[in-house]
Amino acid sequence: MSAQAVRAFMSIGEVLALLQGEFPDITVSKIRFLEGEGLIEPQRSPSGYRKFTHTDVERLRYILTAQRDHYLPLRVIKDHLDGQAARPREVTGEAPPVRLSREELIEAAGIDEETLAEMESFGLVAPVARRYDAEALEAARSVGALARFGVQARHLRALKAAVEREAALVEQAVAPIMRRRAPGAIGQADETAREISGHLQELHNALLRGSVRGILGR
Repeated sequence: MSAQAVRAFMSIGEVLALLQGEFPDITVSKIRFLEGEGLIEPQRSPSGYRKFTHTDVERLRYILTAQRDHYLPLRVIKDHLDGQAARPREVTGEAPPVRLSREELIEAAGIDEETLAEMESFGLVAPVARRYDAEALEAARSVGALARFGVQARHLRALKAAVEREAALVEQAVAPIMRRRAPGAIGQADETAREISGHLQELHNALLRGSVRGILGR
């Protein structure tokens, strides 16, 4: 860790230097904006200069990661942070788990209520305890983007069925590992499932590209 990171207080310029390697788009203006929105609250010196602590930096890293990796609205991120503040735990730079309400999902994905209802009716997304996870958010964004080309949720039922068949292939492959109940079996099964899923995704992409080339006569 650099000497800057272990100092009791840091200036806004020093904070910027610490974070720019991981978040190249971060600026002094962005940090001030987040302060104005109430997401961070650095201390002030008697002369009015901002004084940031290591905890402030980790809070900023948390916010920036949530924006970059999950595209969450600032209001949702603030709710996550406020929820953490209500529990005695340290804020880390890891992206927060996505747990969105129906209204938050619609806002974050840029879709409307009708589109979400249609997605749910065809099994493309489903809430758990009335909350939507990162996969639901990604799916909703994709459906919203496809709608601009005239592709509606009802047209994607075949895709959903194909995914379920692929998931069955993954389950078949990892089932023997899960049955061992040996130490580390869960981790090995998870790694195997991820690897197989990656290969299936690559195969899917290759087949789709080939089919599209055929449609275009290339």
